[in-house]
Amino acid sequence: MKNKLLFLTGIVVIILCASARQRPLQRFELKGFAQGTTYSIIYYAADSLVSIAQTDSLLKRFDRSVSLYDPNSLISQFNRSAKGIQIDEPFRVLVTRAIQISKATGGLVDPTVKPLVDAWGFGVVKPTRYPNKNEIKTLLKNIGIDKIYLKGRYLHKKSAAVQLDLNGIAQGYSVDLLALLLERNHISNYLIELGGELRIKGRKPNNEPFKVGIEGISGNDLNPEPMRKVIEPGDGAITTSGNYRKHHKAGGKQVSHLMNPLTGFPMQNEMISVTVYARDAITADGFDNGFMVMGLKRTLAFLAKRKDMGAYIVYRKADGLVADTVTSGFKNKN
Repeated sequence: MKNKLLFLTGIVVIILCASARQRPLQRFELKGFAQGTTYSIIYYAADSLVSIAQTDSLLKRFDRSVSLYDPNSLISQFNRSAKGIQIDEPFRVLVTRAIQISKATGGLVDPTVKPLVDAWGFGVVKPTRYPNKNEIKTLLKNIGIDKIYLKGRYLHKKSAAVQLDLNGIAQGYSVDLLALLLERNHISNYLIELGGELRIKGRKPNNEPFKVGIEGISGNDLNPEPMRKVIEPGDGAITTSGNYRKHHKAGGKQVSHLMNPLTGFPMQNEMISVTVYARDAITADGFDNGFMVMGLKRTLAFLAKRKDMGAYIVYRKADGLVADTVTSGFKNKN
């Protein structure tokens, strides 16, 4: 009798498990504000497995680590320190990856670029004028990845004047952390968007792929141009860097927010925007600014040697007309 009861119990458990697996997936959407912008998460699951409270909490913890707008964040403490501080895991990951990408781009991506960003008017505190050549030369003395080094969890700097700005890579990593939160809760079909940075996995319940639109270059949020391109990226990350929104006008010229850490001046070339595909958002976000500073020819040459990334590039030709091109790692995303 006992064996029979165990057998029947086993049947009930199997039936219940099978029933749970067959429950239809529902669409859940989370929306919130973070990092001075908005975020949206769409995921498909049988139940509501991740809440807005969880995502907000994750992003607030992230800000306490690397937000330049929080005077008490770890990065703000580092920037005020004389020799460095003990950092947490997200900060360590970001610095490590930023150093790797800086080496890969020949220094065109640099986490120590903050003094230049501030001097050219794109930091938290706005200057009354732009720097002259001698001032830039002085700032460049404290810029470069050789000015910082990690020893365990302690981030050292060689001079008190060395300051970090991880905004060029941090947003992408926060998207990756949101993706990790979903996957730890057994969610395998989702689309995450934060400030235009995307991470995608799986498909919709009807097997329809997630689609992503790449916007035009009007630079006007209130009156945007139609989508320039619509893609089906599949699993991975999509990030975009452009100079058509964040810029100043000075002397009739556009001053880009994207700095060339080697010269100390804002970028000036034919690039309008670069949309990068990579396996994760920290990689895509980390390289997109670098490609903007590299320019068209160097970016195409760089990506020709990479199988793990691709880019859709919008640029201005010598005659002033806008054109676009796509690398092999991006072509199959149509």
